[in-house]
Amino acid sequence: MSSIPRPDLSARPLQVTCEHTVHAGPEEVYAAWTTRFDAWFAEPGTLVLVPEPGRPYFFYNRNDWGRHPHYGRILEVRENRLVEMTWMTGNGTAEGTEGAETVLRVELVPRGEATDVRLTHAGFVSEKSREGHGENWPLALEILNEAIA
Repeated sequence: MSSIPRPDLSARPLQVTCEHTVHAGPEEVYAAWTTRFDAWFAEPGTLVLVPEPGRPYFFYNRNDWGRHPHYGRILEVRENRLVEMTWMTGNGTAEGTEGAETVLRVELVPRGEATDVRLTHAGFVSEKSREGHGENWPLALEILNEAIA
């Protein structure tokens, strides 16, 4: 565990977890969550992300999803195994994470030629925010699979 300051989620216990098998090796999936995030999630040309603990990141998501800023800090990385970051998004309304610094943890487990992805997004301030992310993360993981498989 790193010494990077972490958000206090004790008053915000709402979270979602989803799992998906991606038909690519952990190296490719790790790169997709770090240096190649703009190959499937971020709008190309907007990604600023260095996968090192303590480093800030920024991007706009894909324009076809509606342009929303995403920003945060890298909390922990274990090459080809784990990416954990704070996650903030919104458009100035009660959308996205509603201004809350949530935590996104993406665990990668090799399974033959594939990788099991376990995504946990924690620290939501409302059921609406949790439900929206709970609906969207499985779709995003399927898009990830299609992009790199």
